[in-house]
Amino acid sequence: MTLHYKRVGNGQPVVLLHGLFGALDNLGRLARHLSANFDVISIDLPNHGLSPHSDNVSYEHMASEVSDLLAQLALTNVAILGHSMGGKVAMQLAIAKPDLINTLLVADISPVRYTNRHDKVFAALNAIRLDKLSNRKEALDILIANDIDNGTAQFLLKNLVKHDNAFQWRFNLSALEHGYPNIINGLTVNGSFDKPTLFIKGQLSDYITADHREQINHYFPQVSAKIIQGTGHWLHAEKPDIFGKIVTDFLVKNT
Repeated sequence: MTLHYKRVGNGQPVVLLHGLFGALDNLGRLARHLSANFDVISIDLPNHGLSPHSDNVSYEHMASEVSDLLAQLALTNVAILGHSMGGKVAMQLAIAKPDLINTLLVADISPVRYTNRHDKVFAALNAIRLDKLSNRKEALDILIANDIDNGTAQFLLKNLVKHDNAFQWRFNLSALEHGYPNIINGLTVNGSFDKPTLFIKGQLSDYITADHREQINHYFPQVSAKIIQGTGHWLHAEKPDIFGKIVTDFLVKNT
């Protein structure tokens, strides 16, 4: 498997990893911002975007595929940033291969097990009969009728494409649904990452809480944290300029 990626800029390499149901363009604004000073590699994770599909939905597998891509690109000593699910992939890789990663940034996710948060999303996506779908507006109406807010629906529909006159999802819906218990699981790697680490939290999000502090400190002894006020889980989209400055400042200081 070779993951799809985009590469812009020059300098110290920085890898960007998106979250569940996303694609590399979700962090496109950050990539463009960082490209002024860094070599930015944005990656579609397995079962997302234009990357290959697989029945293996685990953090071990996703981190291994990212590692393989970096080896193909002859990259070492890289900084890595991941949002949500991508943050867990980044954490997994940093702990498993600390010689590969020099700096870790995690956006609004913890290394803990979460409760099920996406049943409604999976049900709404499965309510769309792709073989009967006439247009994107029809898909949007189905999502909203299934209690998906407009912003989330528009985000999901970025993955709806038409090929050979038929609609299809870019993400591997069946594999993601079947492997969802692995996605909400905590880290499954032993050890720690004793290098500069930054957790960035959205103030209004509950993905990082005080209860997670012990596990975060256990895995990441050199951790620091920033909170972006007035933002939720999509902090990089809600306040991109502040997010970009926090990321840039940390990278300049630590890479």
